[in-house]
Amino acid sequence: MGRVRLLFVAAAVGCAVAAQTVFQHTGTTLLLGGLPYFVPPTPVSQIDVLAYDVLALVDQNGGLSSGFVPISVIPSGNTEFGDSALAATVQAWKEKDDVWSEAFLKGECPWIYIAYNGSQDSPSVSLTDESKEGYGIQLALRAASYSGGVDLSSPLPSGPYFLDPLSGNVFEAYRLYDDENQAFLYSTIPDDSGGYEVLSAKVPGAATETIGVPSRLYFTPTPEHPLAGMRFAVKDIYDVQGLRTGCGNRAYWALYPPRTQTAPAVQRLLDSGLVLVGKTKSSQFANGEVATDDWVDLHAPYNPRGDGYQDGSSSSTGSGTAVAAYPWLDFAIGSDTGGSMRGPAGANGVFGNRPSHGAVSLDDVMPLSPALDTAGIFARDARAWTVAGHWWYQNFTAYSQFPQNILFPVDSFGSSYLTHPPADGTAAATFNNFIQKLEDFLRTTRTEMNLTSLWLETKPSNVSSPLSEMLNTTYPVLITTDQTSLLAEPFFADYAAAHEGRKPFVDPAPLTRWTYGWSLPASAHDEAIVNKTTFMDWFAREVVRGGDPNTCSEGIFLYPQSSGRTTYRNAYSGPPGTPFGFSSGRIAVFAETPDMVVPIGEAPYNSTITGKTEYLPVTLSFVAAKGCDLMLFSLFAALQDAGVISPVSTGSRVFGGS
Repeated sequence: MGRVRLLFVAAAVGCAVAAQTVFQHTGTTLLLGGLPYFVPPTPVSQIDVLAYDVLALVDQNGGLSSGFVPISVIPSGNTEFGDSALAATVQAWKEKDDVWSEAFLKGECPWIYIAYNGSQDSPSVSLTDESKEGYGIQLALRAASYSGGVDLSSPLPSGPYFLDPLSGNVFEAYRLYDDENQAFLYSTIPDDSGGYEVLSAKVPGAATETIGVPSRLYFTPTPEHPLAGMRFAVKDIYDVQGLRTGCGNRAYWALYPPRTQTAPAVQRLLDSGLVLVGKTKSSQFANGEVATDDWVDLHAPYNPRGDGYQDGSSSSTGSGTAVAAYPWLDFAIGSDTGGSMRGPAGANGVFGNRPSHGAVSLDDVMPLSPALDTAGIFARDARAWTVAGHWWYQNFTAYSQFPQNILFPVDSFGSSYLTHPPADGTAAATFNNFIQKLEDFLRTTRTEMNLTSLWLETKPSNVSSPLSEMLNTTYPVLITTDQTSLLAEPFFADYAAAHEGRKPFVDPAPLTRWTYGWSLPASAHDEAIVNKTTFMDWFAREVVRGGDPNTCSEGIFLYPQSSGRTTYRNAYSGPPGTPFGFSSGRIAVFAETPDMVVPIGEAPYNSTITGKTEYLPVTLSFVAAKGCDLMLFSLFAALQDAGVISPVSTGSRVFGGS
């Protein structure tokens, strides 16, 4: 014993000498009911342990192995809180929340705290021993308003917490999830200064990132905060206070310090009550990259649909993949310059949009081309998507009536679509069946048209080229000349200054595009803007006109977004090129109109990965006049209410199934 005491004293002396050593508590990871949880370092309230002798009660019930007691805070206005009230609370919480579980009422020393919020005198708790034993509750801790109870230092919303019986501190509970599809860059939690920090926790044994989510029970939606408690993730090109912005590049992430302010677009969503749970991967500098060929600095996220080895498209891939993969995530935001929202929405089978240009501020967001950049949001439920869209896009007017002119471009769907009835089970049949339902809902019929021919018939008199020729280089010229001047050149200069003149590594795709941009004459950008504007004005005049006082847009232009085609991530397609050309996906890019992707079905295929029949998403793009975004959002909510479209599932099948 003497030797032990001597070693202890020596250790204590050593600690005194090293008085400058400071340990910072970053939180605790623990298991409850077999599920991993994170306990943040900062408490949200406190119980007077001396007044209630919390530690003695814990010791009386067998002590602790984790150092924390699970505690469920239950606000109640009932004068008497009894067995039926507890049973009703348990059932409601099980249906609403994935963080709370009955493990908070079972196991080691579980507590409940009944917070009375009624107006009657002398309320009481009357849980029977049978009820307590049924749930495993060993103590009912009552609020001060209940006879014999104690107060929390700060009122708490309902839900699961962890109590430190030594200090009486009460902490929020974060459930930890494994990012199996590798969609996230990292998880986030709020810091103490109004910003965020990286979550310092790990699911035991996980080989990928760990994402922490707080209880949904902590939040109550209101008109001022309509999305309170719903969770979202942010593509890593948006600045968030306290976090680094990496844009998919390791050198860029390491070079620049954590941001000191949050992008207004992100802040607007936070103001709705949305809960930020992490940053998602972006292809490098939001340029198009193929999973196997081009993702060098980061590993491309895994599209959960089908056999799990299909490319998830590009740029906003992490956000689209996360929404398709994880039921605990409600929304994720991305960006769309040339298809970066719509491509992942189609490949991953989720709702996703490119808004009208200028819909939200893109200050403190990495630029690709300011003339084309937009911010969009992914979702699995059209009604929730509509609420988010109406909140986020403040510059537009809402409409409750919808256009009765459906524009059906045969050159987008293919001429064979018209001459041969599409076979059942094909994407063409899925498109046709859905459009028939849309016609019935809107009480109209589609108007067939050919965009290519219409251009030749009605194009401006000073233009002689077909669309494909006039707009062949417009997109690559704008994105490469803008991003080289706004991002690449300052980045290279800053990196060289910090690393003795060295160049940073850049993935093949953006570097190929930047090289093209550097080769262009100074006049190329202005010429591209002229061609873009020419098309925009023509489309608004001849194809989809706006200004309707009842429906905003006089028509809705449809085209296929995804058709269930395979793009295996274990197949090499070759080196990256410059994205020349014009297609249906470029219409909204140049016309500055909303383009919104809706999942409408699935297409079967024989997987070379699993050797079985698997299914990939079939999605349709809706284009309306510029500024008519909220009309489209409301249309999709109405279509879902009518059963024409459905919320989508997570996992391999868009609409569930085995």
